Amino acid sequence: MNTEQTNSTIESKTANRLSDRLGQTFIIAYKEDTEELESTLKKEGLDPLVMRQQHQPEYKDYSPSYLCLLNHRSVWEIAKNETKPTLIVEADFVPVIGFGKLPFPFNINQSDVGVGWIYTCASQLYSVTPEGYGEGFSVSTVAYIVTPKAAEKLLELEAQKKENPGPKNYSSWDSELDNFLRDRGLRNYIAFRNYGEHGGKPNLEHHERGLSKVHRADVLYGKLAFMPLYAEGEKNSHLQLLWARFYARLKGIGRLLLGKFLRVYVLKGSSYPARLLSFAIRRQLTMRL
Repeated sequence: MNTEQTNSTIESKTANRLSDRLGQTFIIAYKEDTEELESTLKKEGLDPLVMRQQHQPEYKDYSPSYLCLLNHRSVWEIAKNETKPTLIVEADFVPVIGFGKLPFPFNINQSDVGVGWIYTCASQLYSVTPEGYGEGFSVSTVAYIVTPKAAEKLLELEAQKKENPGPKNYSSWDSELDNFLRDRGLRNYIAFRNYGEHGGKPNLEHHERGLSKVHRADVLYGKLAFMPLYAEGEKNSHLQLLWARFYARLKGIGRLLLGKFLRVYVLKGSSYPARLLSFAIRRQLTMRL
C-alpha cells in the first residue's frame, strides 16, 4: 500500500469516529447522579444534555416501563428534527475508555437506517454489509443511536403502548423496536462489540414477569471508564466487577456456540455465510473481560 492509500485509509477511519458523526447526545435520567457519566462523555468529545423526567401527579400509578418509554419519547421528539443521528444513553450506562473514537456502527449515508445499538442485550445477527456493519436485533435501550426517520416512527410506538396495554401496565416495548422499525422499512444495526456496560442493579419489574433481572455486555471494546453502579460500594468491588464481567463473557460465548447470536437458519439462508461467521466469531476473540 502506498503512502497516499495509507493516508486515505487513516482519514476514512478518523472520519467515521463516533464523536464526529453524531448530532446531539442525551442522557436519560430521573433522580440518578449523572455527573461521572457527563464528565466522561465530555472528555470523549461529546456534549451531553441530561433529560430528567419531571414527575407529574398522573404518573403515580404508571408502570416504570411506561415511564421509561415516556422519557425516551421526549428525546425522540427532538431527534426527529435533527440532521444527524442522535445518541441516547440511560443514566446507568458506563462507557469504555476511548468511547468517542470508536467506529460509527452503521453507514451514515444509508437512507433506511433505524437504530444502531452500541450496547446490546440478547442480540442476534441477521446479515453483514460489505463494509462490515452488522444488521441485527437487540433488546434494551441502555445505549443506542437513533436516526431522524426512526425517531419519528418511534413516536407511533409510544402512542400504541399508551392505548394497549396502557400506562399502568408493564410493556416490554424495548424488545419491539426492531420489528416495529423493520415493518416500516428501516434496518437496524448492532455494534461489533459493546461500547460500554449496563451498570444498573437488577430490574425487579422484569424479574416479576419471568424475564432476566440482570443484563450485561457480552463483550466490550475496551476498559470501562468508571466503576458500574452494580459493583460500586460493594465489598471487594473490583472482584464483584470481575465476576460480573466473567459471567457475561461466558454467557456471550455460550450464546454464540448454541446458535443464539447467529441462528443456523440465518446462516444457511445467507448469500455470504462466511461474512456472518467471521463477524460472529471475531467479536468474541478477545481476552478482555
